[in-house]
Order: sequence, then structure tokens, then C-alpha cells
Amino acid sequence: MSFNLRPFNQLEPVGPAGAQPQRWRAAGNDPSFDVELANGPLAGGWYEAQLRLKVLRGRLHAPSLYPDYARGYVVEAERQVLPLSDARPGAHSVSQLVRLTSDVTRLRFDPSVLPCEFEIEAFTLRRLSRVEAGRYMFGRVLGSREGLGKLRFSAATFADLLRGGPRLMAERLYHKYATYTADSDLSDYAIWVDFYDDCSPEGIAQALAAMPPLERTPKFSIVVPTYNTDERWLRACIDSVIAQAYPHWELCIADDASPDSTVWRTIEQYVAADSRIRAVRRETNGHIAAASNSALELATGDYVALLDHDDALHPLALQHCALALQQNPSWRMLFTDEDKIDEAGRRSDPYFKSDWNPDLFLSQNCVCHLGVYARDLVTEIGGFRQGYDGAQDWDLALRAAERLRADEIGHVPRVLYHWRMIEGSTALAPGEKNYAHLAALRAIQDHFDRTGTRATVKEIPGFSGYYRTVYEIPDPAPLVSILIPTRDRADLLKQCIDSILERTDYPAFEILVIDNGSRERATFAYFAALEKLGNIRVLRDDSPFNYSALNNCGAREAKGELIGLLNNDVEAIHPEWLSEMVSHALRPEIGVVGCMLYYPNDTIQHAGTFLGIGGVAGHAYVGMSRGYPGDKHRAGLVQNVSAVTAACAVVRREVFEQVGGLDEQLVVAFNDVDFCLRVREAGYRNLWTPFAELYHHESASRGYENTPEKIERFKREERFMQERWGKLLELDPYYNVNFSLVDAPFTLAYPPR
Repeated sequence: MSFNLRPFNQLEPVGPAGAQPQRWRAAGNDPSFDVELANGPLAGGWYEAQLRLKVLRGRLHAPSLYPDYARGYVVEAERQVLPLSDARPGAHSVSQLVRLTSDVTRLRFDPSVLPCEFEIEAFTLRRLSRVEAGRYMFGRVLGSREGLGKLRFSAATFADLLRGGPRLMAERLYHKYATYTADSDLSDYAIWVDFYDDCSPEGIAQALAAMPPLERTPKFSIVVPTYNTDERWLRACIDSVIAQAYPHWELCIADDASPDSTVWRTIEQYVAADSRIRAVRRETNGHIAAASNSALELATGDYVALLDHDDALHPLALQHCALALQQNPSWRMLFTDEDKIDEAGRRSDPYFKSDWNPDLFLSQNCVCHLGVYARDLVTEIGGFRQGYDGAQDWDLALRAAERLRADEIGHVPRVLYHWRMIEGSTALAPGEKNYAHLAALRAIQDHFDRTGTRATVKEIPGFSGYYRTVYEIPDPAPLVSILIPTRDRADLLKQCIDSILERTDYPAFEILVIDNGSRERATFAYFAALEKLGNIRVLRDDSPFNYSALNNCGAREAKGELIGLLNNDVEAIHPEWLSEMVSHALRPEIGVVGCMLYYPNDTIQHAGTFLGIGGVAGHAYVGMSRGYPGDKHRAGLVQNVSAVTAACAVVRREVFEQVGGLDEQLVVAFNDVDFCLRVREAGYRNLWTPFAELYHHESASRGYENTPEKIERFKREERFMQERWGKLLELDPYYNVNFSLVDAPFTLAYPPR
């Protein structure tokens, strides 16, 4: 079936009208076509989507289909990405398996999230049976294998069929296909839920049987403020509480003087039917915070859980929370993963969260739902503050966290809360409630004012609901010693140092060039010129190359209060790069600070390092285009991470010396990861910021690890890390266990780890 595409948003025709094919310009980050369904609704099922196009200018990134299941276009909820991840100028074609979960009344095609000009030559959908879809996936994955790989894959697929039947075979086959397509968005959450989160009575019974017995049974007070809630969703919300497998709860509802009498009448019916449900009707409308406090006054439980009036709890939500509190008795605050649910009960857009991540929490409300607090803690901080409506839960969590140690805040890495996607909800469109963004801005700034932190928060332009904090740097600014190991390649070193001198607004730095065996005359001439500048010194170390030892040598000679580690193939882009990194490194709780590094072609090289990926650790979002948001915008937000690359990092000298610098047993690989882990072990939080941006001309002077000797050294250092850190490498607190360690970062794990 061929379809006509009608421009829907942020698309401008280029060239003569009616030209075939028509040339288009994407005029923003949300260009889209309406796919004209001339023959009525498109039946649900499996389809092969085929697209032929030509990119004329710029880059076309992550083309996607958005089906409308008779409820409007839901951004991200049912997105189907076509695996043309970053197309540059030229002709391109793609064939992709698409799964439509039910009949589609409209279909939207978004060609890119980056500005570009392009022509579309053909767009077709071919319906497939389940058997054909299976053959398609099998054929695609088989075609990607070579030699014995084809035989092993065929044998494994047949073994899955014999061992677990069609369901296991389909599960494994789909996972391999999603991996083959090499795009994290293709790990279909709906299928993942079907495999690993069976909420049928049988599935819940099996899950309960597999869980350890509860020796403690705390009571949860579930606080629900409600106002003019549609009866359908209010009942669904309350029913999700009644359906809890864990029985020790009370539901505390406050009706905020709803004009619609149906709301209170519905609540009264539930109160009469279940003694665990308590309610109050306010005489005047006070908005969310006041209504939440009214509900809170009814609470008698050990813990308070927050639930919005049109959302739903997973049947095992309280069971998992009770078990987590039993296993972690120090926890006084916890949060869980969450997703979204539409009117038909379809789940989508999961947020698999980091464990407690204080700096990410100041950038976005990554606690949110399901949030659970010790009731005495909520009482101690005075409950919800009026005037912060829309961000009242974020404000509550900020004030609670100020009174807690990190080990008193826990995370349950399971989707136990479902946001309802209905008109007017922030789950459907985050921009629905702009007042909430302003309230969040005030709440975060209040946090800094209360804690005496000299910092200012501002909303990130163009990204409602995401924030950046600018920390004040002392006057006078402390000296930073930038260490740059090098060998010859004076042109490369000059590019690096020129970029620092020309594009650095930070006023106090010295540069220590650590020369390791240079022999070229041009290099020595350049060294002589550098030393005339006054704030640049050249140190000589002719010992065999050892990246750790060279930096340790430089650190011993450094005069600065802070040490900057920098490769000679790094190039500064913006003047504030060092100010941004220093502003975080000076915070007493922060250890090593890393930055955003791009390849020269403006794709991401480093956006934080996560443990376990590839065996030891791996970078996130490698190869994605500059501006790529990442999982829940994490590629654009300051956050805590386990490690950052030493290609560009800043750390206080006292911290560097406290842990003994870089381990010289790690000559080339993983010395930065090991250093960061030892800093974390010493009690500091490592941090990555996207607001310090540099280019990395990776391995330009030393080359790649592609000789037998280099490969063997890499393997030796990999074994060293695995022996030193063991299971810790599989348990990165900032990388959810529902994400894969063997596929692309932030791809769903099959099965969950």
C-alpha cells in the first residue's frame, strides 16, 4: 500500500509547487506529515514499512511513525522508529517491521528531529501475518550473521522453539531483531511488558510465589487529592488500590470542593464498601497542595504514598515497596520506576530510573511516582507547601531529601506506577501545565536558599520541565592545572592549546604539557614557543608510555587547587567549558567532573560512562547526533554518574591525592574508570555535565588498540578491572537493571537483569 504524505507541522516546501518528488525543509525539531489513509482505518497487526528518500542538506535523524488509536497522537507512547538513525546527504532506503497494536485511525510520519532538507520518493506499508513477521525477523537477523554465526543462530532459534514453544522463540527472536536494528527505541516496550510483567491473576500469583516472605507489614497511607475527576478514571484509580496484593493500606482521599457532585458521590460509595478507605470533602477549593494536606491529615500509616486521582498503581506496587523496606531498613524515602497508560489500558513510555541521583534530581523530577515517605518525615517537614501546585511533590521530595542521608533514600527498579494519558494531563503532553514548571523553578531555588548553596537555577530554553543549575565560582577563582600528556604531533597539540587560550573564559589556569618521548624538531620548536607564554610549562618524561604515570607526574608538579586531565586531541568549543566544570568540582560533595565530548563530525563520543557495558564500562549515546536528548533527556542534563572519561575531566587536587591518583598498573585502558570508582568509594559523587562541550579527535596521536600487543594489553587491563571491582561492574547505581549490558546502552534487557 502506497500513501500520500500531507505536511502537518514544521515543514516548508522548497522549490516549485507540485514538483515530484517534492523537496521539503524541516523547520524545527518536530516536523511531521499526516499519512493519508484513503481507505479508512488501518487494521492492527504487523507491517513492513518501506521508505525511500534523498537527504539534500543537513542530517535526517530517527524518522518515526506515530499511530493514532482513536485518541489523538500521543508523543513517544507508541512511537515506531525506522532504523535510519543519522542519514547524511545522499539517497537512503529503509525496510522495517512495524507493530500496530490495534486499528489506526490516523498515522503521522515524523521524518527527523534535526533540521534538514530532503525528498521522499516512496512510502509504503505491507501487511504481514504473524508467521510472515516471524520469517521477516528471522531472515533479517540471519542475514546479519556470517559463517558459523548463521548456523548457531538457526540452532538457537530452533532450540527456543523446542524448549519454550512459540512464545519463547518469539521473545528471543524479537530481542535479536531489535538488537540487529541497532536503535534503542526499537526494543518494543509493549512486547517487553508482555514477556516480563504479566499482570493477569495467574501472573500476579506466580510473582508473589517467587518473592521472599514478608516479616514486617507496615501500613501505607495512600494520599489522593481529587478535583472534578472523570468518574471513569477516579474509579480506575481507586480500583487499582483495592486490587493491591498487599492488604495493609489505607486510602486517604480529599475532594477539593469539586463542583461535579459525581466525584463525592463516587467516593462515598467506596468509603461505604471498604473500611480502609477514608475521605474528606473540603468546603473550599484550595488546589493540589492544600487538598493533599487535607488527605494527609487522614493518614495513620507508617508510610505515605502519593497517588494522583486519575493514575493507577501496579497490583504489586505496595508488595514490592514493603519488601524493599524490609530489605533496606534504613530507607525513609523511596521511589519506583513508572510508565504511562492510555484509555485502552496500553502501557508505554517507561521511565527506568537511576538510583538516587541528587544532581539529576535538580535537573528533572526523577523521583516523582511512585514516591513513598516515612509519615513522621512528612510530618516533620510540614507536609505540602501551598503555592507550589503542580510541583508540590517535587518540593516535598526536595525538603525531605535535605534531612536524609543518601543511604536513607531508596529506589525500586520496577514499573509500579502508571500515569494516565488523557486530555489535559502532563503524561500526555508535558507542556500542558506551564504553571507547574514555574513552581518547580521556585522549589529548586528555595532548596538552594535553604541549604546556603550559592547557585541559581533556570529552565533550559526550549525544554519545559528541565532545569540547569549555575553554581557560583569564588572570587578570586582558584587555579586549575591542566595536564596534557603528548608525543610529537605538534599540530594536534597546538590545536588543543590554541582552543584553550582562545576559548576559555575561566581566568585562572596553567597548562602543564607532559612530553613523553617526542623526537620531531617542530615539536621542540613549539615547546620553546609555549614556555614563553608564562602560564605554560613543559615537563619531560621519557619512560615507556603509561597514561596513568604521566598524569601522576604532572599532578606532582601542578600548582593548582584543581587538576584538569586533558588529552592532546581535545579541542574546546565554547568559552564556558572550564568554568562549568570547575563550578561543580569545587562543590565539596563532588569528586570527578566530566563533560560532553563530540567527534569532529558532531556526533556524541562521551556523555558519561556506565559500568558493565561491554564487560567493564561503556559510554552512552556514542554516535548519536549532537543535540540528541537521550533516555528521558539524560543526554542534556547534569547528573551523577559512576565514571567519566579522563580525556577531559576536572577534580580537586585534595581528592586526587586522597585516592592516590591514577593507578599505574592500568597503562592505557580503564584507568579513568578505576580512578572514578575509587573516588566514589571515598564518599564523593562523580558528575557529568552537558554544558561543557568539546571536540575529541580520538586516538589521533597514539592510534587505536589494533595491534596484537595492544589488544593483549587491553584484555589484561580488562581482567584487572573485573578482578578488582567484581560484581560492582554489573550494578551501576545510575544505570537501571532493566537496561541491557550487552546491547546498545539504554536498550531494554531481555530478560531484565
